[in-house]
Amino acid sequence: MTAIQHIALVGNPNCGKTSLFNQLTGARQKVANYAGVTVERKEGFLTLPSGRRLRVLDLPGAYSLQATSPDEAITRAICLGEFAQEVTPDVLVCVVDATNLRLHLRFVLEVQALGRPMLLVLNMMDDAKRRGIQIDSQKLAQRLGIQVIETAAVKRHGIDRLLASLDQQIPALAQPTLVSNHDIHQQVRDLLAETVVMPRDTDQRDDFLDSILLHPVAGLAILGILMFCIFQAVFAWAAPFMDAIEAGIGWLSGLIGQHMADGLLKSLLVDAVLAGVGGVLVFLPQILILFFFILSLEESGYLPRAAFLLDRLMFKAGLTGRAFIPLLSSFACAVPGIMATRSISDPRDRLTTIMVAPLMTCSARLPVYALLIGAFVPAQTIWGVLNLQGLVLFGLYFGGIFSALLVATIIKWFRQDKSEHALLLELPSYRLPDLRNVSLGLYERASIFIKRVGGIILALTILLWVLLTFPQAPADATMPAIDYSFAGRIGHALTIIFEPIGFGWQICIALIPAMAAREVVVSALGTVYAIAGNDDVISQQLGTLIAHQWSLATALSLLVWFVFAPQCIATLATVKRETASWRTVAIMAVYLFGTAYLASFITYRVVLALS
Repeated sequence: MTAIQHIALVGNPNCGKTSLFNQLTGARQKVANYAGVTVERKEGFLTLPSGRRLRVLDLPGAYSLQATSPDEAITRAICLGEFAQEVTPDVLVCVVDATNLRLHLRFVLEVQALGRPMLLVLNMMDDAKRRGIQIDSQKLAQRLGIQVIETAAVKRHGIDRLLASLDQQIPALAQPTLVSNHDIHQQVRDLLAETVVMPRDTDQRDDFLDSILLHPVAGLAILGILMFCIFQAVFAWAAPFMDAIEAGIGWLSGLIGQHMADGLLKSLLVDAVLAGVGGVLVFLPQILILFFFILSLEESGYLPRAAFLLDRLMFKAGLTGRAFIPLLSSFACAVPGIMATRSISDPRDRLTTIMVAPLMTCSARLPVYALLIGAFVPAQTIWGVLNLQGLVLFGLYFGGIFSALLVATIIKWFRQDKSEHALLLELPSYRLPDLRNVSLGLYERASIFIKRVGGIILALTILLWVLLTFPQAPADATMPAIDYSFAGRIGHALTIIFEPIGFGWQICIALIPAMAAREVVVSALGTVYAIAGNDDVISQQLGTLIAHQWSLATALSLLVWFVFAPQCIATLATVKRETASWRTVAIMAVYLFGTAYLASFITYRVVLALS
C-alpha cells in the first residue's frame, strides 16, 4: 500500500469545506479552471507531521453524485477516477456540517458506496455543541465503517488529528455498491436515530435573526441600507491608502525624471509604466474594501438569505432568487458570475441570468468610476454624514442592477413566460466571518488584480505607448506629434462615431484596449495625456487634468457608457463556452453596445441642454 500523495475534499455546499481547505493549505494554494471547461480547480499543499508533502484538491460542492450540473459532474468523475485531466485522489475526505446531518449524510452514503479510501470530517462541531446536539462519533464510525474526525475548522480544532490520520494508511472500503435514493433516506434516518440526539430541529438564534432579516419589509430595508453603507465605505475608507499609493508613484516618477536623460526609454517608463499602470494600481484599496464586505457576507451565511428575500422581486422581473448569487459574483467579475449560473436548473432562467450578468458593475469598472467621480463630484458630506462621492457610486451600482432587472423583464415578455417556480435553498447557520478565510480571499483578489496590472494591463499600455509614439512627427510638423502617430490617427477617425455622445479622440483611443480589460481605460488615458505633454499626468494627477479639459456632459456620458457597454473579451468568450452559441454572444454584444450608445447620447444631450 503506497503512501498518500493526493487527497480530495468533497461535500455539500455550506459544509465548511473551504474553511478546512484554507486551514490545511493556508496561502499555498492556487485557483484555475480545468482545460476546456468552466469548472474551477482549487488546489493547495500541506506538510504532514512526518514531513511528507500532500496535495489537496478542493472539489466543487455537490448535493449528490447523481450529477445535475457541470460542477457535480466533475466532482463525480474525479471521485471515480474517470477525469483524465486530474490525478485520481488516494483518499476522499468527506466534509459535513455537524448541525445538518439529516441533509449531509445522504451525500456521505453516496461517496461511501464508491468503495474508495475515505475519511469523514464532522465539521462545525462547536456550533453543534452550542445547540445541544449530541453526536456519538465513535458509533457513527462503527456503523459506517470509516474513521470519523470531529473538527471546527474556523478555530482549527481537530486539524491536528486529521493530519495525523492522513499520515497513516487508510484502507479502501468494501466492494462499491449501488444505493437508491429510497435506501439512502432510510439509512440516514436509521443513523440519526442511533447516533444523534437533537434538542430541536433549528437553531433558536438563527430563527430569531431570520424573523428580522427575512421579513418582507424590514429585511429588504436592511439589505438596501447594508449595500448603501458598503459603497459609502469604498470611498471613505480607501482615501488615505489611495493617497499614499499616489504619492509613492508620483515620487518614483519624479525620481526617474530627474536622473534620466530625455528619450524613448524615459518616455516608456514615465509615460507608459508609471502614468498608465500606476494610474490603475491606485484603485486597489477600493477594490479590496468592496471584496472585504462581499466575502464577510458570504462567510456569515447572509447571502443565501438575501437570495431568498429577493426571490419574489426577481421572479417578477423574469429571474429567480438563485440568480442573486451569480449576479452578486458579477460585481467582482462577470466571468465567475456567468459560470455560477450553473446552479440554476431551469435553462431559460439560466440564459436570462447570463444575458444580464454583464450589467452588474464589475470591479474592473471601479477604477473608471472612481477616476471620474473623484474628478467631477465634490468630496463633501451631505447632512454631515453621507459622502457625496459614495452616493454617486451607489447610484451607478444601482443603475446597473435596475438595468439588469429591466432587461430581464423584457426577455420574459418576449418569451411570454407565465410559469410558476419554487425556490429551494439551504440556509446555513449564521456565523461570524472567519478572519483567516476573509484574509485569504482578499489576498487572492489582490494577487489577481496585481497580476492583471503587471500582465495584460502593462502589455496593453506599452503597446498603446508604441502606437502613440510612432511614427514620430516629421521635421516640418504643424500639429502636435501625437496626431501623427498610429493611435492618434485611429482616435481621430473614431470620433466620427463617438462625437455625438461627447467622446474626444483621447477617449476613443482608450476604449479600444478596454475590450481586453476594463481598467485599461484609466492607464490608456494616463498614457495618452502623458505623451501629449501634460505635466499633471506625470505627477499622477489625471483626475485634475480631465476635470479641466472635459465637460461635465462628457464625464457623465462616459460614466453611463460603462454602465451598459459590452464587457471584455473574456466575458464574451465565457458566454460562448457556457451557452455553446455564437448567436447568444452576438445578441449580447449588440444589445449592450446599442444600449450604451443610446444611454450616453441621451445623457450627453440632456446635460448639455441643462448647462
